[in-house]
Parts: sequence; C-alpha cells; structure tokens
Amino acid sequence: MIYKNILETIGDTPLVQINKVCTEVPARVLVKVETTNPGHSIKDRMALKMLEDAEARGDIQPGGTIIECTSGNTGMGLAIAACVKGYKCIFTTSDKQSKEKIDLLRALGAEVIVCPTNVTPEDPRSYYSVAERLNKEIPNSYWCNQYDNLSNRQAHYESTGPEIWEQTEGKVTHLVVGVGTGGTISGTGKYLKEQNPNIKVWGIDTYGSVFKKYHETGIFDEKEIYPYITEGIGEDILPKNVNFDVIDHFEKVTDKDGAVMTRRLAREEGILLGYSAGSAFAGLNQMKDQLTKDDLVVVVIHDHGSRYIGKIFNDDWMRDRGFLDDELKVRDLIAKKENKEFLSVKASSTVKEAFTMMKDHDISQMPVMKEGEIVGSITESAVLTYLLENPMSNTDKLVETIMDPAFPIVQEDLPCRQLSKYISKKIPAVVAKDRSGGWHVLTQYDIIQAV
Repeated sequence: MIYKNILETIGDTPLVQINKVCTEVPARVLVKVETTNPGHSIKDRMALKMLEDAEARGDIQPGGTIIECTSGNTGMGLAIAACVKGYKCIFTTSDKQSKEKIDLLRALGAEVIVCPTNVTPEDPRSYYSVAERLNKEIPNSYWCNQYDNLSNRQAHYESTGPEIWEQTEGKVTHLVVGVGTGGTISGTGKYLKEQNPNIKVWGIDTYGSVFKKYHETGIFDEKEIYPYITEGIGEDILPKNVNFDVIDHFEKVTDKDGAVMTRRLAREEGILLGYSAGSAFAGLNQMKDQLTKDDLVVVVIHDHGSRYIGKIFNDDWMRDRGFLDDELKVRDLIAKKENKEFLSVKASSTVKEAFTMMKDHDISQMPVMKEGEIVGSITESAVLTYLLENPMSNTDKLVETIMDPAFPIVQEDLPCRQLSKYISKKIPAVVAKDRSGGWHVLTQYDIIQAV
C-alpha cells in the first residue's frame, strides 16, 4: 500500500507477547507496541485528532501556530502533523524531560521553551501557564491543551480500543496503562468496557503524583505532590481527560523500579521502550497475585527508548541515582582479594625493616601505624629512593621520617568507579574497613583483578 502522507500511517500497531520480564505473572501478557507510529509514540493518535477537530471547528486557520505544553511525545505528533499541514509549532516543556525529546522536536522545526518543573501549575513560569499566555499573545494560534482537550481520549476510543478488541478477538481481560493526561486509559478503557463490562482497567501511577489517592478517597492531597524522575506518567493536577469511573485501580511504581524494568525490556525482550513502559510492567508484576492463567493482559505503552538514551540507558545516569543494584562496590573488591591479610609497618620501624617486609611479602606499599591508628603510608619507591641515596649510612632511620600522608580511607559500600577520585600516581592505594572491623589495603591491581 502507498500512503499519501506520513499521517496515514498512524495506528494499527501490533500486539506482541511478552515472554521473560513477567514470568511470575500467571496470565498471558501482550504489549501494544505504539512505537511503530511515525512519531514513535502513542501520542501521534491524539495529536492528529486534536488538530483535525480544531480545524473542523475553525479554531486554527492555514499558516497558524500550534501551541502545546508537552513532555515531548505529544509535541512530536503535533510537529509531524504541522510539517504535513503547514503550521508553525511552539512547545513548552519541563526541565526534567530528556534532552533527546527536546532535540527531536527542534529537528522537526519546532520552537521549544524549557520551563522549571518544581513550580505549581498556576505559577506563571510553569509550562502550562507559559503555553496559555503564548496562545493569548499570538494571533491565529491554537493551544491544544492535551490535558483538558477531550479529543485526546476520543482518539483512543475511536482507534486504540477497537484495535485491541479486534486483535485479541474480544478475549482481553485486563488493560494496563500508565496515566499522564489520562486520554489513553480513559478512551481505550471506555471502549473496551462497553464491549465487556468485566474487563479490568488498571492505571499505573508514580510516587509524587495525586492520582491514586484521589481515585481512592476523592481527596486532592497536595501532600502527595513532590518531585519525581519518571517521565510521562503521574500529575500534580487532575486533567479532564482522566475518567476515574473507567479506571478500576491505580498502582504506584517507584522511579527505580520503572527504570530498571525499562532496561530489562530492552535486554530480555528486545523491545526498546520508554520510561513509562517500564513502570507499566513493573506495576503489572506488583499486581501478579490478582491474575490467573486464564487472563489476557494488554499493556499499552507510550513511547520509544531512543528518547531516553542519555538517561535510563546511560549507566552513569542510572548509577548516580542508585538505580543499578549490580554495581561493583568496595566490599566486592575485598571479597575477591585472595590474600586478605592486612600488612602494615610501625612508625617506629626502620626503613630497612620496611624494605625487608615489602620484599618478603611482594608488596609495594603499606600503611604506617602508631598506637593502633593509621598515621601515614610508605611506598616501595620512597624506600628505594632513600636506600639508594644513603647506601652506607642511616639505614636505621625510622619510617615515620620518610613516610607520606596516610592512604585515603573509604567505606565498603562505595562504588568502585568512585575510587578514581582517590587513587592516582601519587596515591597508589586506599584503605577500607569491613563490617567486622578488619582493615584492607586496596590497590589498582586489586581493582583490575576484580574487573
């Protein structure tokens, strides 16, 4: 089939079975792979719908400007549509969004304004407020407002829901979706429940968002709101697109669990997806006890993993946030050492005694001790230099007269990558204490052996 333009390729995305990351879930699990849309996200569906409905109402005229506050994906869908239809785009986004998302929007010709995350929605600096202001100031502009524009959820009622029903031959029993604007879960869930009222609709929320408590109590609790890292789900407002009557349950997922699961999906399933997809599958695993072998779960994901190369798929970014449990730590170096004997020399020992000790034990550096405390360090090069310069005299000189400063002391839970801050050409080793109180000298050689 030949399409007239790229917008005609939106929708009809595949369902793919998940085999490895949900092995403890008794049900069959399928993922609706929305990354096959031209903008690599499910937001293409509602972006086009919002724009076409606005055109039909006469809210935007040819050559006009599309304005939207976006975490990146809706903006991508609107930017693609704008390229085809001949509109300009101005997007506001928050400073927690990945650089890749912002760069992609600009690649499609959009102007992007980055706004602070940690302000209230009413704050004139928030990305909601800036978008609203620009809409008032710019002639022939249209603010899509995906949060309250009901064309958002209608797009999924008309397309995503019917596709899932048809693809599963009506056998779907559970729908799992991350909730941000609420359009996907509300529109898709409404359609599916109209076909079968017994279908359960589960929303994935994040800590720092108001959705779960509001759904369960009807209370909008500002104490629930605090900064979080997860992108694409959770809110500090109640968008009109969220139909709480359609959603049966909200499950909160931590930033870490969502990030770790996103990486697992890539490495174990071969599907490169975004942050909220990881959160959705982590949430599903948390709810495994509510499922049976006869259930058929469909997880609808939002976007592609290429949006997060500098974040979730960057080891340094993950480590800096404590999201990598398998990171090598100092305690691992200690465990891997074949010889755990702590060799040291007294400050009152002679240089010649220190040299003999190093030679006998084949070591090139030692801590210097005095009254049970580490007071300095001595190296093979320092000893040799002294002995060569004084071959016939002063061989009884004390270690404390030529010792260097003590080796840095590090904690056993310190990540090994941070040892580079301590070990250098001038400082050949560090000292660590294990849980039993034993001392250990760790050198560059120990690090190499462990790695």
